[in-house]
Amino acid sequence: MAGMKVKIRRAEDKKTRWELYSNRRGEFEQRVPAGKHDYVISADTRSYKLPHGQRFGPAPEVTVHVENNERADTGLHLK
Repeated sequence: MAGMKVKIRRAEDKKTRWELYSNRRGEFEQRVPAGKHDYVISADTRSYKLPHGQRFGPAPEVTVHVENNERADTGLHLK
């Protein structure tokens, strides 16, 4: 979805470290520091309203493991 707010944090942290919005194709990217870490990515579905006033279900979360300086592709599925 275009314009969806995405939040990213390290798995061991409670506080969001990065907030960004998906582009017109529903994609987003964020560079994170090199190293071995797990990151939790979630969509802020509260900030998005569907055309008929409907809302999305609970915000999906996905954990991504990054090793060193690699690229990790993932996706979030909205309900």
